[in-house]
Order: sequence, then structure tokens, then C-alpha cells
Amino acid sequence: MLVHEFLERSVDQYRDKVALVCGNSRLTYAEIESKANRLANAIMDHGFKRGMRAILFFANSTELVVAIFAILKAGGVFIVVHPSTKFEKLEFIIKNCEASALFTDASQVNLSRSLLGSISSLHFTILVNAPRVDSTMPDLLVLPQLLNQYPDDRPRHVNIDLDLACLIYTSGSTGEPKGVMSDHSNVDFATNSIIQYLENTPDDVVINTLPLSFDYGLYQLLMTFKFGGRLILEKGFAFPAAILNRIGIEHVTGFPGVPTIFSMILKMDLHQFELSSLRYMTNTAATLPTSYIQAIRAAFPAVRLYSMYGLTETKRTLYMPPEELDRHPGSVGIPIPGTETWIVDDNNNRLPPNEVGELVVRGRHVMRGYWGDPGLSNIRFRPGTIPGERLCYTGDLFRQDEEGYFYFISRKDDIIKCRGEKVSPREIENVLCQFPGVLEAAVIGVPDPLLGQAVKAFVAVDNPAIGENDIMRYCRAHLEDLLIPQQIVILPELPKTTTGKISKKDLS
Repeated sequence: MLVHEFLERSVDQYRDKVALVCGNSRLTYAEIESKANRLANAIMDHGFKRGMRAILFFANSTELVVAIFAILKAGGVFIVVHPSTKFEKLEFIIKNCEASALFTDASQVNLSRSLLGSISSLHFTILVNAPRVDSTMPDLLVLPQLLNQYPDDRPRHVNIDLDLACLIYTSGSTGEPKGVMSDHSNVDFATNSIIQYLENTPDDVVINTLPLSFDYGLYQLLMTFKFGGRLILEKGFAFPAAILNRIGIEHVTGFPGVPTIFSMILKMDLHQFELSSLRYMTNTAATLPTSYIQAIRAAFPAVRLYSMYGLTETKRTLYMPPEELDRHPGSVGIPIPGTETWIVDDNNNRLPPNEVGELVVRGRHVMRGYWGDPGLSNIRFRPGTIPGERLCYTGDLFRQDEEGYFYFISRKDDIIKCRGEKVSPREIENVLCQFPGVLEAAVIGVPDPLLGQAVKAFVAVDNPAIGENDIMRYCRAHLEDLLIPQQIVILPELPKTTTGKISKKDLS
């Protein structure tokens, strides 16, 4: 199944149903389809062909949703870039994937002119919310004019499911982002699997505060349009009370979050909000500490909480059935439907239960590799036992219990070598998050002439009376000597990436 068929099949079944709510806009499936068809016909008329790449450099909006499906309908590959991305990184991504089109905000008109003049692969730029365009630049277009000028006939399908649907750029170990290649069949499989275990139906209403440049946010759109639900698309979680009010107004049933979002929610007085429509919550990006899971379940006793693990290279890998949370505290669950996972040592030998090694993933959701980087692709994506099959070696350390439930330990490159022994930051962070008043924690290793690496902890607290000595005493009471931080730093908040993860590279 092709990804744009998610929309097309829902149009055929739920034509006049409201599919998307964003700000003051409420669009039906038919209205989104009409706009996407018009835009697809427009960009094809301007030379956009099958397999070409298009950059979408603007915030969550109805226009972003329309553009994603228009690019797919035209046979192309979309790349959503977070609107806060700096010029140098944006320029790198455009050059790296040899993008033919750039969609951006009208405020970026000067940037658009600069990029059109300096990058030979760029054929045109579309300003998504500009009323008119400089007529002296035929390659600088505006979305409203295009939607008025072209018919809404559905373009003929030109792709098959082995063609690329999108590139999702993630941070690389060298500092340069790398583009994970997702074909239509990868996306189709992953959405089917997640919809299956979340038990989604057309009656579900999903609210998404995550950027569509983040695969977790993007899949809220793709999944909801596939099962025929309604998506409430927000620009972010900067105003939590407004989001929680919207949940009640729209009768939201599904809430995807990350630990930083749940941390903010747990600090609020929830009694003032109507949240009874919520059926499930999900978490990924970073593992939820056990203390957070307990607090969320206490605050939302009728809601099914799905703790999950994934990486862009496989989309989603593990999920914890909510009914198993109490029996397997700290676990991120079992393989998603239709997949296999196991743990190997440094020599690629499979490990028995309770031994720590690298997680390996097998399934149709294993992506195609990194755009333009076969060397790095060969490290992360390796041959399986079936000729032509690819496995994903995640770079993450896990252990598995006797019942087959997996526990995240650390990124391989996050492991701290202290006194010649391996220390897992995750184990220390879990304990720190159990201290009353600690909102979030991050642990890193710093160079030390005697220890090799010393354990350094950073925490954000909600009580100014909490001091480093208070937290240190707690650590001494709850951690073995090797794991006790040498230093604890209290900050107003921890630095975050655009996807809401704690950015450890910005801690030192």
C-alpha cells in the first residue's frame, strides 16, 4: 500500500468527516484530498517528477499536511525539517539529498532566494502562506495561487511500495545529520503494527503536539489518516493548559507524549480539565522512568499507558502491553507485531536472558539505510540469514528477562567507563527521578585522571529548597558506590532537542 493511499482510502470511506483540526481550521478528508491533488498537479506541472525530493521547512499546520500528501501523490519523497533548524544544517540537508523543491514560510523569502541561487538541484520554492510572489522570479511560487490555478483531479499513481516515501534526518555521530530512507512498504508495515496494538478505530481522536519533523509526530498523522480518525495538530506544548482544554473540547482519545511533556502535565492541577475521553497515552523518544509511570497511572487511572521504544531506523521496535506494567517494571516491552528482536555480544553471538548486549531488530520496518552513505548504512544495517534481508543493529544496550521482556540499559556510546567498570547512566537516572521534587535527570561521564571517567549528574527540580547535598545523600542510600555521582548539578531545566529529548551533548 502506498502512503498517500492512507488519505485516499479514508476519503473514499469518510469523505465529509473532519480529519484535521489545526488552530481555527477544520478540514474534512475531502477538503484535504482536494488541496493535495491541486498541489500535486501544480508541482508536477513545474517539473517535479517521480523520485524527486522536496524539503518542507515550516511548522505544524494544515499546509504542511497538504504538502506531505501532495508530494507523495506526485511520486516524490518528502523531508520535513524542523523550522528552528539553522541555515547551515538546512543547506546541508538540501545538498545532501539533492532536493528539487523547497516549501517554506513566507518569512523565509530571502533565504529562499539565496538557496535558489546557490543550490543547482533546487528547481523551485513554494511559500506556503504568501499572498503573492515576486514576478521576476518564476521559480519562487506561492501556495494559495497554485491551489486556485490547478484542478483537483487525483493524479495517477506512479510509484510502487518499494519506492521511497520520506527521508527523516537524525543527528549523526560525526555532527552531520543522516537521512534515514523509508520506503512506502516500511511506513505501511509500521503503521499497521502500531495501529494493531493500540487498537485504533475510526472513532479515535488523536492530539499531536510533536513536530512532524520527528518521526513520532509524523506517524500520528499517517496512522490517524490510515484508520480514518481525526487528528488535532498543535504547534507544540508551550501552553499545556490550552492543550488539556482542547482534549476535552475535541473528545481526544489518544495522547502521544515524551517524558518532558509528561513531566509538565504531572505538575499541573488536572482536576480543572475534562479528560475523561482519553483512552490511551503513549511514550517513546526516551524511556519513561518507573516513577513517572506510577505517577501517570495514578493521575489517569482509566487510561491505558503504552511505554515504547524505537529508533528512526526502525520506526517502532518494542511496546509494553499496559496490563503487564506491574509485572515488568522498567521494561519497554516486547517486539511490536510482526517483528523479531534479540540481543548479541560484540562478536554477534546471541545472549541468554539477563545478559547485556546490543539489540538487533528484524522486520519489514527495518528502513532502507542512510541516504548517500553506504559505509554508515553497512554498519547499522547488516545482512540477515535470508539472502537480501537486512537487520538493524541499534547501537543500544538491552537485557531481556526470562519471559522475553526487554529493558533498555544505555546507548553503547553513553556507557561510562569508571574504575575500569561499565556504568549505565540509565540506572542512575532512574534512581534520581525517584527523589521527590526531581523532574528530570541526565547522567554523563566526564574525564577524570584517576577514575578514567567520573559520573556527573544533572537534575531539574520543582522545589528551590532542594540542594545538591540532599540529592547526594539519597544517591548514597540507594546506589552502590560505583554508581554514586561524583558531582551533581541542579539546573532550572535540562537542554532539549527539537524532539523533546534531553540533549546530553549540551551538558558538560
